[in-house]
Amino acid sequence: MARNSAVGAGQAGSARELTGDPIDMVHLDQQSLGDPGLREEVLRLYSQMSGVYLSRIEQAQTAEDLVRHLHTLKSAAAGIGAWHVRDLAKYAEDALREGHPIDPHHIRAVGSAVAECQDFITGLIVDN
Repeated sequence: MARNSAVGAGQAGSARELTGDPIDMVHLDQQSLGDPGLREEVLRLYSQMSGVYLSRIEQAQTAEDLVRHLHTLKSAAAGIGAWHVRDLAKYAEDALREGHPIDPHHIRAVGSAVAECQDFITGLIVDN
C-alpha cells in the first residue's frame, strides 16, 4: 500500500516552510527511530547515493533509463524527508511517462535540489 502521500506532502510543505531545511528532520527522526547514529548513517548513504543517481540521470541515454533513475531518486528522497527532491523528481518522471520530451530544466532543478540536500547533510554531519 502506498504511503500516505497527501499527509506526507502536507507535512513536508509546513516543515520546509517553518525551518527552511531541505530535509524534514522530524520525518527523518521517525524513520531512524530517533537514533542519532542511524540518522547520520542514513544521511551519509543518501548523500552518496543521490549523487550516484543524479549522475545516472544526467547520463541517461533513453527516456526509460531516465524514468527509472528519477523514480529511484524520488523514492530515496521520500524516505529521508527530502520533499523538494522527491517532488521535482516526480514531476520530471511523470512528464516523461506522459510522453513529454526530456526537459533539461527539470534535470537541472533536480540536480540543484540534490546539491542543496547534500550541502545540508554535510553541515549536519560536520556540526555533530
